[in-house]
Amino acid sequence: MKNHAYHSVIFDLGAVLVDWNPRYLYKKIFATPEEVEHFLEHICTSDWNEAQDEGRTLQEGTDLLVSQFPEHETSIRAFYGRWKEMLGGPIPETVKILQQLKESGQYKLYALTNWSNETFPIALMEYKFLQWFDGIVVSGKEKLRKPSHDFYQLLLDRYEVNKANTIFIDDNLRNVKAAEAYGIESIHFQSPAQLEEELKKRGILN
Repeated sequence: MKNHAYHSVIFDLGAVLVDWNPRYLYKKIFATPEEVEHFLEHICTSDWNEAQDEGRTLQEGTDLLVSQFPEHETSIRAFYGRWKEMLGGPIPETVKILQQLKESGQYKLYALTNWSNETFPIALMEYKFLQWFDGIVVSGKEKLRKPSHDFYQLLLDRYEVNKANTIFIDDNLRNVKAAEAYGIESIHFQSPAQLEEELKKRGILN
């Protein structure tokens, strides 16, 4: 039976439904885990990648870092040149949860993702389950990203979603806290089993 408190479920994609991790690529490039971590902490950082997620072109982002760290040019260019090697595939247990929600026909399903508009089409081609959503809002296309409240509001406005009847799922605690501060009930995703338990607790899954 449907839980009438909830009408919509909003999913983050990376690390929730899609296993994306730059370490999959860089462990092929560097000899040691320490070198991989140093490179991702100091050169191709999360903040740098998020600027592309917010609409900066891959070319601009890459050229900027190459100018700052010319000695790492090959490794920097690999970030987007070999981007597909960062994809570990779908996270099957979470995809199964998404499928259960879809097949129930009781909830509208949306995705709100920080993702470059230039690489997102690759994921769309790779993963058929992305077609199950009633709507997807991609930060790179909108030039806005989580944790900006405007980005959450964009999805709510575009698909006429009432935040009072919505649950949001994200692996990034920063994004979860921002959604909650904006009045959207949220689950901090840590594993598919934990997500399933949280959804059952709320009566969203049987």
